[in-house]
Amino acid sequence: MQVKSSFKNEEFIPVKYTCDGEDISPPLEWDKVDNAKTYAIIVEDPDAPAGTFIHWVIYNIKGNSLPENVPKKEKSEYGIQGINDFELIGYNGPCPPRTHGAHRYYFNVYALDTELDYKSKITADELKEMMEGHILATGSIMGKYKRK
Repeated sequence: MQVKSSFKNEEFIPVKYTCDGEDISPPLEWDKVDNAKTYAIIVEDPDAPAGTFIHWVIYNIKGNSLPENVPKKEKSEYGIQGINDFELIGYNGPCPPRTHGAHRYYFNVYALDTELDYKSKITADELKEMMEGHILATGSIMGKYKRK
């Protein structure tokens, strides 16, 4: 499953989608998967000092795209958003320590054969457990970011 955004795979993420800019979610689009009822997205930074850092958890997405700037609330017409590792609901963009080189940010998209049950303040690990046995396909786009 191919995933597209306003940046190309392995390119730098525009500042507006980071903590140094507007900190809004980038637009995302992915291939439609036959028999998929919903999609989920988990955004991960594997280069964080304490291990993989979660920037976004959203599931029960009905279509195969999301617009820029999905509202930072648990339930919206776009899906259900969980808690990221900033302990906030919704998307919070790249914000690596200034002393670090570029970090990699993986926007992982999962095509699911079901609509998942609502769980308030779901974490990425809890979502991964709920998705087990329901993933039809996966895809990702990786963007980089380094603070100035």
